[in-house]
Amino acid sequence: MDWHKDNFTISTSKDRLDIGYIQTKLSQTYWATDIPRSVVERSIQHSLCFGVYADGHQIGFARMITDSATFAYLCDVFIDEDFRGRGISKWMMSVIMDHPDLQGLRRMMLGTKDAHGLYRQYGFNELAAPDRWMEINVPGIYTKLKTQQ
Repeated sequence: MDWHKDNFTISTSKDRLDIGYIQTKLSQTYWATDIPRSVVERSIQHSLCFGVYADGHQIGFARMITDSATFAYLCDVFIDEDFRGRGISKWMMSVIMDHPDLQGLRRMMLGTKDAHGLYRQYGFNELAAPDRWMEINVPGIYTKLKTQQ
């Protein structure tokens, strides 16, 4: 599926994704520092992906891990620094939230350090019952794996 606005395109086609670009951008984030290309490739294979393009060149990305029936987890969201402040992230979130495979789900989740305001505009809030949730969290996993090789 493709969506167009001005000279921008959002596409769910995995064939259009620039894996090298995505891996480079993700490896510079606080949540995926040093992520290996093989992990990015595997994560894309098993997710609903949204590539953002300007004049055919990738400038953003997001993916939903979902069973398309009850649950979805939004992650790896970014817009290239050179294109921020133009409303592209809001457009991308609108496209994601309207996607047919993400309708009628019981729960959508995400994690963010600094974009709460953006996600609140699309219905995301802090956990209603945080005492019900547990996690396994391995900070710096990719850096640790890199040094072990």
